[in-house]
Amino acid sequence: MGRLSGSLGGRFADCGGNDAQSRAGVNESLSRKAKDRTTDCHTPLEIIRSRYPNALNTSDTVDAFLDLMQRRLGIEPRKIMLADSICSDDLNIIEYPERAYESLGPFKLGGLDGFPFAGLTGMRAFAHHVPADGAVFVFHGPHIGVSKEGETGVILRPGQAHRSACCGAIRAATDKISSGRVAPGEVTELDYQQNTIEQLLLAHRDRIARARCAMDESTEIMYSAIEKRIDVLASRTEFPCRYVVIMGGVLINSNHDVGSFCAFRRLVCIDLTTGRREDWLDELLGVAARFIDRIARKQEPNRLSQ
Repeated sequence: MGRLSGSLGGRFADCGGNDAQSRAGVNESLSRKAKDRTTDCHTPLEIIRSRYPNALNTSDTVDAFLDLMQRRLGIEPRKIMLADSICSDDLNIIEYPERAYESLGPFKLGGLDGFPFAGLTGMRAFAHHVPADGAVFVFHGPHIGVSKEGETGVILRPGQAHRSACCGAIRAATDKISSGRVAPGEVTELDYQQNTIEQLLLAHRDRIARARCAMDESTEIMYSAIEKRIDVLASRTEFPCRYVVIMGGVLINSNHDVGSFCAFRRLVCIDLTTGRREDWLDELLGVAARFIDRIARKQEPNRLSQ
């Protein structure tokens, strides 16, 4: 039905979800409710939220989003065409939320660390798969590991006895830049995706060098690069439906027995027939808070009986 006209970056920035103050009340509510679910003050979720205050596990994220789509637009999962631009790391496939498969897709836009290497051809191909009476949903973002002990950039993967890097591509690129082993413009055919990531980070080498945690900083840089590229691709794509919904965040992997989480940066719904854009992020977090409340109430009788 239409194209997202103009430059999306500025318009989306107004709806972005990066304003900590505007999200503080909902974030505090989510964190408090999560903490009330356990007597242990050092749960994996609390460790994640000490760094990413509005983080949810990925299953709760999908549940809350599908509920929101049904309530706000009356669109069922089977009419939602899903694309993700996340890292091709096998862990992201192993831990992909089960309910996400109720939608159509996912179409894979992302390569290493989630940068949308599928490009304009990928975005346009995906757009033509959506039902006319359905909606497009794009999730994008880099990923980072946070172990259940709270260490950044490492996790324990399934079947392994020793921890490994996450995201390994970002760790390798950051290490190379920090040691001066990346030359401007150096992109090879055999390692195109990794070299592209190196060039994206190289432009911010001073920022990375000043950072308290280089992995954190490189992940933030990658988030901005991914968001910008997704917006460019979407603005140059015709979508044969009324609604396009874009969610951006940082995907957080932890040890295999803990699972994955999402820290949100934006959730925007665009009505292509009117050009109206709505920020849904606070509402999504509110839906998630209610989910946590329901889980807590179900668990309460069990705690009292112990």
